[in-house]
Amino acid sequence: MIRIRLYRSVGIIAILAVAALPCFAGEVAVLKNGFAIRHERREVVGDVTRLYVNADGSSFVDVPTAQVDHYEAAPDVPAPKAAASGPGQPATAARISASGLNGPSTTNAKNGGAFAATGFSSRRMDLTEVVKDASGRYQLDPDLVNSVIKAESGFNARAISPKGAQGLMQLMPGTATQLGVPNAFDPQANVDGGTKYLRELLEKYNFDLVKALAAYNAGPQRVEHFGGVPPYYETRAYVARIVRDFNKKKLAQQKATAAAKKQAASKEEAAKTHTAATKHGPSGSIQAKAGQQSE
Repeated sequence: MIRIRLYRSVGIIAILAVAALPCFAGEVAVLKNGFAIRHERREVVGDVTRLYVNADGSSFVDVPTAQVDHYEAAPDVPAPKAAASGPGQPATAARISASGLNGPSTTNAKNGGAFAATGFSSRRMDLTEVVKDASGRYQLDPDLVNSVIKAESGFNARAISPKGAQGLMQLMPGTATQLGVPNAFDPQANVDGGTKYLRELLEKYNFDLVKALAAYNAGPQRVEHFGGVPPYYETRAYVARIVRDFNKKKLAQQKATAAAKKQAASKEEAAKTHTAATKHGPSGSIQAKAGQQSE
């Protein structure tokens, strides 16, 4: 594992309590900004709610608990298509580990109004699908895009930073125009533009995730000027926060994969033992009886 040291001495932040909540299989979390995130189960981790988007827990989205308006039973819908992958996908980013300060994202924007408590309104947009579509289009890991969204806007589609960055991935007006995003508060266009920009930065820095994230936060000019992550507290904490969140998801996926392999191996071994017992056990009994009769 590659360890990126952003600070010489950083305390280890531990999660002291994880409170699990009961959850119906196939729920929808409706956020206050109108987004809906379909998930299989959920749990509260500190001040965020972790929404597991698949049954084995290998993929999840952390959203601030305060952003959740209510939960609904999910309607039956076709299974979403898997995000595309390619040789340019920064898979090695899962091996990056960073230390730094962690904290909830803050914005100056007010949350959108709540929607009806029943039914799956067409006005709601499934954030998971939006991220998967954009990630597949630009060949990025959707977990990485979700981690950026979490750090940038806390999943608030109406977020506006003190410097004027707008929307989920906090696009500056000039950047949004260059990316062809006419309305930065259109969640789908914003995530598409932000994901495209992140892909461009990764290509620019030869898929060095840390440099790309630093450039996303502080601008490419500053990264080039300092030859890497600028010596700004905000930028270093930002990079560390995203890398750590992304690594959590990759670690969960690795554990789920290892557990599945172990379970499959146990079943295979049990099947072999059963087959051997069935094959040799009765045969031995028959031979014994035959021997007794011959005597």
